[in-house]
Amino acid sequence: MKRCFLIGHRDAPFEIEEKLKLAVERHICEHGIREFMVGGYGRFDGIAATVLARVKKEFPHITLTLLCPYHPGERQMELPKGFTDSVYPFGEEKIPRRFAILRANRWAVEHATHLIAYIAHPASSAREIVAYAMRRQEKGLICVENIGTLPVSGKM
Repeated sequence: MKRCFLIGHRDAPFEIEEKLKLAVERHICEHGIREFMVGGYGRFDGIAATVLARVKKEFPHITLTLLCPYHPGERQMELPKGFTDSVYPFGEEKIPRRFAILRANRWAVEHATHLIAYIAHPASSAREIVAYAMRRQEKGLICVENIGTLPVSGKM
């Protein structure tokens, strides 16, 4: 199954909502994406969850998965409206809190066929994850689209 991971800045502006919606719809129609995955922390993740729930009404066959970076025994997360599943990618392993989101995002990139990103400034872990995805794209392992304003390459 083709899976698209969405990632962006925790302080992303609400104005990106329509641009993100168009990117998601394009991935469904042009790339055959059937599963979308997004985290649950920061403004971008909230915007993405809202957009995905709206798009699911038009494309009910897609599945929406919440990426949970913290062990479910440590922190339960409520599924956003329209989401069908959640995933904690590390089994019973508990990742140190300061590395949890970064490691979960890296896992998501490794298990996705596509990535939609919002990168608009250089100082962020989201930009580092997208640079990692760009290096994977050079090997043909993932397709990356940045709807932000900052060009991102695989070089850091």
